[in-house]
Amino acid sequence: MSGQSTLVPGEISPTRTVPGNIRRPEYVGRPAPTPYTGPERQSPETIEAMRAAGRIAARAMAAAAEAIAPGVTTDELDRIAHAYMVDHGAYPSTLGYRGFPKSLCTSVNEVICHGIPDSTVLRDGDIINLDVTAYIGGVHGDTNATYLVGDVDEESRLLVERTRESLNRAIKAVRPGRQINVIGRVIESYAKRFGYGVVRDFTGHGINTSFHSGLIIPHYDSPNATTVIEPGMTFTIEPMLTLGTHTYDMWDDGWTVVTKDRRRTAQFEHTLVVTDSGAEILTLP
Repeated sequence: MSGQSTLVPGEISPTRTVPGNIRRPEYVGRPAPTPYTGPERQSPETIEAMRAAGRIAARAMAAAAEAIAPGVTTDELDRIAHAYMVDHGAYPSTLGYRGFPKSLCTSVNEVICHGIPDSTVLRDGDIINLDVTAYIGGVHGDTNATYLVGDVDEESRLLVERTRESLNRAIKAVRPGRQINVIGRVIESYAKRFGYGVVRDFTGHGINTSFHSGLIIPHYDSPNATTVIEPGMTFTIEPMLTLGTHTYDMWDDGWTVVTKDRRRTAQFEHTLVVTDSGAEILTLP
């Protein structure tokens, strides 16, 4: 495992602007979103709109990922993803969501999720997760992936590779008629083969016109996740695996979640729609 020091908060740059002609989600400028009361199964029109939003999110993430290198700040990655989304008519869903100050999440090394882009400089041997959500056409598309920074140690590289594989396996397990907990069962059983922790308190979620619909997708085998999967459902799967404990601490910023033992963690995410025979990924570039 890398012997690099643990992270500390950096300086956050001023809020980036979004052109006035770009439609905002209803929660922007408010302390919290309006609770979603609609269906988890979406119309063909909504699903098509989500394909467009997901494509923009995936391409914005890819654009930012191209800049990942030692010496680059996480704020610069935010600038790139922000510019891509607004240049393509999309609003960065995280910007202003419950007060979040930036246009994507950048979670480095021991940060499980929700890292705020700032003046932190990436170092050779780091790993970094980029989490991007785009809002356009009245819907959201949400995706994330973990990337290697320069020459990364084998333990971290394998963690990233296996976390990606856990997502792939979970997507293949999605079938109409099965319960939601099949997703977490597949992820947890795979992670246990390598002694990885599976984060429990941060989950996948329903997504559509709402960023988080209320549907919860655990990444462990939860006996309570008995909702039956149906065609037309749209949700994310986003497993977070750790080299050590799944327990966590939160920074004083109220967002940045780090592993309690400060060991590394990786995450991958796609937005999906359930089809008659499985699942279609909506966040492909």
